[in-house]
Amino acid sequence: MNRHHKIYRFGGLCALLALFLLGACTSEDAVPEYVERPVNEIYNDALNVLQDGAYADAAIMFDEVERQHPYSSWATKAQLMSAYSYYQDDSYDSAVVALDRFIQLHPSNEDVPYAYYLKALCYYEQISNISRDQKMTKLALSTLDELVKRFPGSKYAKDAKLKLDLTRDHLAGKEMEIGRYYLTQRQYLASINRFKTVIDNYQSTTHVPEALHRLAESYVALGLTQEAQKVAAVLGHNFPGNQWYADAYALVEGKILIPKKDDPWYRLW
Repeated sequence: MNRHHKIYRFGGLCALLALFLLGACTSEDAVPEYVERPVNEIYNDALNVLQDGAYADAAIMFDEVERQHPYSSWATKAQLMSAYSYYQDDSYDSAVVALDRFIQLHPSNEDVPYAYYLKALCYYEQISNISRDQKMTKLALSTLDELVKRFPGSKYAKDAKLKLDLTRDHLAGKEMEIGRYYLTQRQYLASINRFKTVIDNYQSTTHVPEALHRLAESYVALGLTQEAQKVAAVLGHNFPGNQWYADAYALVEGKILIPKKDDPWYRLW
């Protein structure tokens, strides 16, 4: 009887222990009960958090608006505000993903021009020094260009055009840096290609006068005097008071030739 009594007591203790452990696990690891909140309440709370500067938290809260009320008009607004919150948090990749999704889901929405503008800013603010890779500069250029072409009358188009000019100037500066390097290394064909790229693709930038001069310099180094003279003539015609023209003129000893109509430089004349 005593032996059976001990076994019974041991079994009872094990059962109680199991119930205790189960209760502990349930209380600690239980998933919080899902409680649906009014859409305007979630949205306004997210706005308050955004205004307090907690941008990452605000993005999560705006995402919650769509999760709980996916078919409401608030959800559409929240998608864009989530992207803006990521942008303010410098989480540019997340912002671009959110903006692309917004554009794809709501192509006719009145805020699509702003979505393109904000996406362009995500790239524009990551533009690095010309000595580094210019991937972000090119992405900014393509996005700004798309905004201007698709929504030329939007209130963002004016600033987008200004940033386009600055972006092109930056890319031209990169080409000039590479071209100058090739020139100093006496790799003249390579330098010619870079300077021609600036002249052909970035005609409205501040780098064109120097590009023309460096191109003439490269031609002189290769012994192509007539080509150098034609380039110097184009430089003098388009930028008569520019110091680069004075240098180019001295470089070719004043022997300036006017390009013929079938000459590749005539279009700049």
